[in-house]
Amino acid sequence: MRYIQNCCTRANWNMAFDEHCLQQFSFPVFYLWRNAPSVIIGLNQNPYAEVNLPYLDRHGILLARRVTGGGAVYHDLQNLNYSIIRPVTGNSDSSDVVQMVAEALRHLGVPAELSGRNDILVEGRKVSGYARRVWCDREMIHGTLMFDVDIDTLTQALNVPGSKLEAKGVASVRSRVANLKDYLPQCRDVLDLQRLLQAELAGSDGEIPLPPGFLEEVTRSETRKFGTWEWNFGHSAEAGFRRSAKLGCGEVTALLTLDRGCIRSLDFTGDFIGALPAADLARRLTGLRYERKTIAEALAPAEVSKYFDGAREADILELLIG
Repeated sequence: MRYIQNCCTRANWNMAFDEHCLQQFSFPVFYLWRNAPSVIIGLNQNPYAEVNLPYLDRHGILLARRVTGGGAVYHDLQNLNYSIIRPVTGNSDSSDVVQMVAEALRHLGVPAELSGRNDILVEGRKVSGYARRVWCDREMIHGTLMFDVDIDTLTQALNVPGSKLEAKGVASVRSRVANLKDYLPQCRDVLDLQRLLQAELAGSDGEIPLPPGFLEEVTRSETRKFGTWEWNFGHSAEAGFRRSAKLGCGEVTALLTLDRGCIRSLDFTGDFIGALPAADLARRLTGLRYERKTIAEALAPAEVSKYFDGAREADILELLIG
């Protein structure tokens, strides 16, 4: 199978590259690629339910949304991704693509096998998951291959803080994971794995040069779609959750409903005291984007101590967002 070179490690750009390749290539083609630290959520997922967003902010980890379904995954430069595009036939089954990747790993000495969910397992632990999208007369199957991923960061990034959140959409399935590095002594680094796997999948086939203007179109798609708040957060399904805190004025609980990344409803409950009804402050925040900067700007002129005796803007911001 012929292949494309993709050396970019920017997650939003690579999501745009995936979609553009699916729309441009009607014959079998594959490419291997990597992302700088990022969490990639599925098309139908809610990042507030699936991702530890404060942790991502603190560690400079990017959030990106892909065009395929499935669960949230963590990528870093020690994770190798594959994308395979091919025509759809009457008996198309994505499991044969995943099987092909598993066979390539076995040729490299990895005891890889498919699970019932079409993940690739090694000794019972997950090293690869995949997702699929059909467009017109073709399909794209793409997946991860964990070479030497930082497991602690992966765990923290996908560990949603306890906010008693309930969300519509698709929830991620957590699995025990492993790195391929432990099974590939011939690979000094992930680039060695990329070189060997590309040779296995390509066989005697060569590289496909990208047509003129292709990369510029991908960059425009990143700017207009895949890199925007509207795509990564505003595309989210409805989610409802509660957050509680003990403040100087008493116990305060915020009951929020988010829809398309904005606060659809907000109620403050608890035994707190304040000079003005907290419902007035809730109305001020309703309809805003659920993001730290926007809420902080709305709280700044609100004199929150009038609603919650002795509280500061930072206290209410921490209550609402963390």
